[in-house]
Amino acid sequence: MIVGQRPPAGSASLKPPLKWAGGKRWLLPHLLPVWGEHKHRRLVEPFCGGLAVTLGLLPERALLNDVNPHLINFYRHVKRGLKISIRAEKERDVFYTHRNRFNELIKARKERSAEAAQLFYYLNRTGYNGLCRFNRSGLFNVPHGSHNAINYVSDFYAFRRLFRGWEFSNADFERLTVEPDDFIYADPPYDVEFTTYSAGGFSFKDQERLAEWLANQSVPVVLSNQATKRIIDLYARHGFDLEFHATPRRISCNGDRTAAREVLAMKGL
Repeated sequence: MIVGQRPPAGSASLKPPLKWAGGKRWLLPHLLPVWGEHKHRRLVEPFCGGLAVTLGLLPERALLNDVNPHLINFYRHVKRGLKISIRAEKERDVFYTHRNRFNELIKARKERSAEAAQLFYYLNRTGYNGLCRFNRSGLFNVPHGSHNAINYVSDFYAFRRLFRGWEFSNADFERLTVEPDDFIYADPPYDVEFTTYSAGGFSFKDQERLAEWLANQSVPVVLSNQATKRIIDLYARHGFDLEFHATPRRISCNGDRTAAREVLAMKGL
């Protein structure tokens, strides 16, 4: 591949920079044929998470949003040329020193700094099970993970080149401005009890609010979620076409990897 050239959609040459529970890379074989007919559009992801789908689809233009401000701060600094200069080792004492420093920055309202972005990356790679979890005070509380070895990246140059045409946003999905040539892929938190991913969580009322917001868009929409009865009923009621797929595994807050059923709800395709 020529240096500076964008790899083809579906390429596995660039893996997501973060570990992210619940990533949907396994869905790419189902999403790529749909995206192939709309790849001239701007991709809008209201819940971009670990970018597994974005890096699989590789849009030229994208609006990538997430309610987690630390995640978006990391991506914004990667786009600016983030380099890891902090001590990056898997030892337990190093982890808790960095976790304490990260929480100090949050308390001091310096969570948008490059140092906070570095620490977030380190904690993500070194913490337990790839979890991103905060307590009621907004402080990171994931414990140290057990790892034989960890490969830490010190330079995100390859991602910086891809991110040039991508805008990163930290807002509630209803505040996003959707343009006529957009394509929306929404992967909200699963319809489960685990809600400490961000302050306020994501309740079923939020699921209903999202479904109504998506149904009112005049652009192509694809949503993925766990196929619970109320999620199926919700999107069927809003007139979405539904597809069902067996997940390779399900990663939850307690490490449960029981297979689950996933639904793809589609409109305007």
